[in-house]
Amino acid sequence: MMPQLTPVNRRKLLTMLGGSIAAPCFVRREAFAQEAWPTRQVKYVNGFPAGGATDTLSRIICQKMSDLSGQTFVVENKAGAGGVLGADAVAKSPPDGYTLGLGGIASNVLAIGSYAKLPYDPRGDFTFIGGMWQLPNILVARKDLFSSDIRELLAAFRKEPKKYTYASAGFGTTLHLSGEMMNSMGGVEVNHIPYRGAGPALTDLLGGRVDLLFDNLPGSLPSVRAGQVKAVAVTSLKRIPELPDVPTMAEVLPGYAMTSWTALIGPANMKADLVAQISALTVKALADRALQERYAELGATPWPASSAEISKFRDDEEKRLLPTMQAAGIKPG
Repeated sequence: MMPQLTPVNRRKLLTMLGGSIAAPCFVRREAFAQEAWPTRQVKYVNGFPAGGATDTLSRIICQKMSDLSGQTFVVENKAGAGGVLGADAVAKSPPDGYTLGLGGIASNVLAIGSYAKLPYDPRGDFTFIGGMWQLPNILVARKDLFSSDIRELLAAFRKEPKKYTYASAGFGTTLHLSGEMMNSMGGVEVNHIPYRGAGPALTDLLGGRVDLLFDNLPGSLPSVRAGQVKAVAVTSLKRIPELPDVPTMAEVLPGYAMTSWTALIGPANMKADLVAQISALTVKALADRALQERYAELGATPWPASSAEISKFRDDEEKRLLPTMQAAGIKPG
């Protein structure tokens, strides 16, 4: 016969059973929290087409993360709407760390001022994992344009409004905004020709079908060095080491500044420990000397910012740039 349990014995038994049941659950939660990542292929979505600056820089860092992690990072180009289509694909992915992508100034800030309705919330539908790079834009001209002097060009643009054209990687991108800032601050009217990415835009510039191109520096730098296009100006506040003789737009239009920045993003609701693992891998990749040298050759600066830093930076950029877009006549459409 089972002994009768006294109230005290019951409490002891329940305590023992509670401890024996709780302990395995605690171990399982700890094991799950420390699960290694990645254990399989990772997809990296780039919202711009192959051949442009973001594609080149993305492939460099993805290759380094592949080398460091032992798992393949596959770049998928999902171009369109100034990076919006690619960002939307990331936002609608499972938050498991196996679909990541390129976010930043275009899809997470400028899109707010460019599109009346977006398929995602640029502020809340993403996990900002960490920074990847920053770089200025560059204004280049077709080889046979009458001048590459920014002052002479602006003077000609004022005399003949709407005669000339400038290409960009798409509506609402930093490249588009760079051109509209030139129009607004310079008192000129140069027609904007948007493309589905910088690669096709550069192709048409080389073919003489447009007069000018605002491009991310890495995209056009090889063509500048090869003498295929003429460098006119850069959009940073200071001249860059790669092109020390090329002036800044600010030297002619005081206060002009536009620098692109990119962040590694994932969908919302990613677990903190997973974000920490991915961020740590990104920082390690950006610290690699070979990667830094390749980035320097392309005019890009590694930007190992943390998740919290990226979120704050995005908020600050929105406050700074949306009024600039409105002043330049860029309205949500």
